[in-house]
Amino acid sequence: MEHRTAMDNSSDIIKIRKNAWQEGMAKNITFIVTKDCQLACKYCYLVGKNTKERMSWEVAKQAIDYILAQENFRQPSVVFDFIGGEPFLEIDLINKICDYIKTEMFRLDHHWFNSYRFSFSTNGINYHEQKVQEFIEKNKSHLSIGITIDGTEMKHNLNRVYKGSGKGSYQDVLRNIPLWLSQFKDSGTKVTISSADLPYVKESVLHLYSLGIRDVNINCVFEDVWHEGDDLLFENQLLQLADAIIDGEWYQGYSCSFFSEMIGKPLDRVMQNQNWCGAGMMLAVDAAGNFYPCTRFAGYSLRSKHPIIIGNIYDGIDKNKLRPFLTLDRTTQSPQECIECEVASGCAWCQGENYDAAVTNTIYQRSTAICKMHKARVRANNYYWNKLYRKLELEGLREEYERNKKDVKPEIC
Repeated sequence: MEHRTAMDNSSDIIKIRKNAWQEGMAKNITFIVTKDCQLACKYCYLVGKNTKERMSWEVAKQAIDYILAQENFRQPSVVFDFIGGEPFLEIDLINKICDYIKTEMFRLDHHWFNSYRFSFSTNGINYHEQKVQEFIEKNKSHLSIGITIDGTEMKHNLNRVYKGSGKGSYQDVLRNIPLWLSQFKDSGTKVTISSADLPYVKESVLHLYSLGIRDVNINCVFEDVWHEGDDLLFENQLLQLADAIIDGEWYQGYSCSFFSEMIGKPLDRVMQNQNWCGAGMMLAVDAAGNFYPCTRFAGYSLRSKHPIIIGNIYDGIDKNKLRPFLTLDRTTQSPQECIECEVASGCAWCQGENYDAAVTNTIYQRSTAICKMHKARVRANNYYWNKLYRKLELEGLREEYERNKKDVKPEIC
């Protein structure tokens, strides 16, 4: 590859390439910049958060040098994802990393130059701080940021509490929502549902809509935390939510990921045999410079299993350790009832949780902890679409009637 300096054809740095961003065709690379966080969320899968493991600049730089030198990373676009803990606790390091990535991609004339994004999921607490805002201003055209707010103050504060004090974080997050939406108006929030907050699902989604958040991505935790009857309570909340969205016409310009026309159908075991999760196609690097198939295989994400390390920044990726992840599909890890399930589409899984919950040290045993919750969602989803289409059909007939009535001319005797 020909190397260039920043002075060579400097106008190229602002050129717009054809197909600068190709959705769904991006390599996802995650920097675990810290394992520290201001919060101790009760449903958080990160069981090993701490204040000591912070990525150094030396490790970050060597990771970038290795990644940009890999000729087999041929995806046309890339997402550099920064997580913690809370990533913005390390804003100085992140700023330095992103500057280096940009200048190196330009210097190398890398195919990801101008075809990249920096992605963040943040608790939103220090979003307003000057250094964070300066970083956003500098990188806004290649930036996506999601702030996690779980719904109403009651629901949010049930789980998203400060470590040590147990105080709810809702008000500290809420104050930054208007600023965030003014900068990323089409961004959505990620809401997590656990057993304790099931009674607040409906009102929480509507509350987020009222704040101006148009896209609510919401899911149940994958861990086995569910109790007898939770699925029926969940279904009831979704039925109420369906009525509220349709009767209030929130479906015009707002979305909730619980309702999708693509879920609740059987899957062809040959034609629809993809792995749900991207583990193995993604790459994560931690403070020690270790590589993982995704962050859920790092030690601080696991309750009972040892981490699965597939290489490091010094020796590179061990393809033999990576190979099992590249062979994963739906049928090789699912029990027969899941393969034959009549409502299988949309039933998600997390590869790291599969591994952590498995009886042995295997990645080929699918956890079915959310089975009943998925089926409850499907029943409510069917109700939602049936009601919505009936409403739209009636409105269409009413509009047609009104048009026809206007077109009828009175007879002249």
